[in-house]
Amino acid sequence: MAKFKKTKKEIPQSTAQQLASIIKSCRDIMRKDKGLNGDLDRLPMLTWIMFLKFLDDMEEIRLEEAKLAGKRFRPAIEPPYRWRDWAAKPDGITGPELIAFVNQDEAVRPDGKRGPGLFEYLRTLRSANGDRRDVIAKVFQGTANRMMNGYLLRDVVNKVSGIHFTSKDEVHTLGLLYESMLREMRDAAGDAGEFYTPRPVIKFIVSVIEPKLGETILDPAAGTGGFLVEAFHHLQNQCKKTEDFARLQRGTLFGIEPKSLPYLLCQMSLLLHGLEYPDIDPGNALRFPLREIGDRDRLDIITTNPPFGGEEERGILSNFPEDKQTADTALLFLQLIMRKLRRPVGGAKPGRCGMVVPNGVLFGDGVCARIKEELLKEFNLHTIVRLPNGVFAPYTGIPTNLLFFDRSGPTKEIWYYEHALPEGRKTYTKTNPLRFEEFEPCLAWWKKREENERTWKTRAEEVLKYDGEGNLVSVNLDIKNPHAKEDFAHMPPGKLAEDILEKEQKVIQLIQDVRDLLKPQ
Repeated sequence: MAKFKKTKKEIPQSTAQQLASIIKSCRDIMRKDKGLNGDLDRLPMLTWIMFLKFLDDMEEIRLEEAKLAGKRFRPAIEPPYRWRDWAAKPDGITGPELIAFVNQDEAVRPDGKRGPGLFEYLRTLRSANGDRRDVIAKVFQGTANRMMNGYLLRDVVNKVSGIHFTSKDEVHTLGLLYESMLREMRDAAGDAGEFYTPRPVIKFIVSVIEPKLGETILDPAAGTGGFLVEAFHHLQNQCKKTEDFARLQRGTLFGIEPKSLPYLLCQMSLLLHGLEYPDIDPGNALRFPLREIGDRDRLDIITTNPPFGGEEERGILSNFPEDKQTADTALLFLQLIMRKLRRPVGGAKPGRCGMVVPNGVLFGDGVCARIKEELLKEFNLHTIVRLPNGVFAPYTGIPTNLLFFDRSGPTKEIWYYEHALPEGRKTYTKTNPLRFEEFEPCLAWWKKREENERTWKTRAEEVLKYDGEGNLVSVNLDIKNPHAKEDFAHMPPGKLAEDILEKEQKVIQLIQDVRDLLKPQ
């Protein structure tokens, strides 16, 4: 019998291809809607729609589990607001009626009765014991439907119905697709860059911090959840028993993110990557007075890239000691982190931190110096990794560093590691970004340290400078690589100005010499 080759249309698609096709179709449909402008609008829209489909799929699983266990099940979302009630049928509510049901405080529901609109209902959900209803309410407090065309919204909803969140393979693949969409959103608008830390930086910090199952982990500036997702995967590999997975799901990972857009994106990202109960605080991490943070509020690990360059309101500053109040958010977060790291009391392991800071933190004086003095005297600042230009390009050109410290005791010596650009490169760019593989030399050096052309160390007493009366003068952590040529990127402004002036004077002298040579004899 003759064999026939399958045509291209007959070849089954992989899960990844199917999901990528669904996402692409949704985005193509959204491009037709006049209420959406670019990926910065489209991704949040797609996120809340997927979020509701995810919740409904999870609710169906929980219902079956409850039936098998002979237990009563109370859904987080009641009819007719469940996905299966208004979204699952392809020919369900559509057009202006769909927009009214989603947007309005009161509308005609899919069951024909009048009642709260979808978003109004979701925002008012409450629980008695902190279950998923509180998460849903928090997510939709700061979420809005920006699509204007109800027929296009119905088309998107129908496409998302083709995603099966009950399939682990699909959820894993969708998690990877979602990561790529977050990168695209970051690329779509500069102000989205503040929510996104390059994944290689995150993976490196988590790798050297080495979280262990049973430890608590916080990101006080969670953004879209990159650090928490990476920590979750790191800990997932350590789970061997059912109890381990249960422990990882609750009471291990914590985030704080006050801005509604990244809060929504963070929730969805963690759900897609397998964390069923994301514990993300939607408030300002700096809203509590430092003096009120006690041992029960402290954690084992903090990994974060706090916002820098911004300013906090005066009311927030009063939460900090009078001699350490500053509008610089990076310095406020540094103080918060120092306060929230677990102390080594009662046999507890000292808390540890890996964080991103702008270069100004290293050489800053005044309040900045007093904060660094506390850091060196009460914490072990054991490593500073100096990142080259362009790691966060094009969103900021500010040179950045990675600080690693713990609460094991005062700092004795600080190791520096200079992460070099690949040979032949002058900077990183959006099209040629940092890759995790480039951290391999640092990872190899991390546990067996010795000086080389990229590494050096200094003692804490060489950094802490006092006058004759014992008053603090400066704490300059901006120690340049003694094995390298002058690095303008990490030079403090004063030194940079002096260097430029010196070179200008040399240029003037050369011009005068040339002029003298050209004078007629």
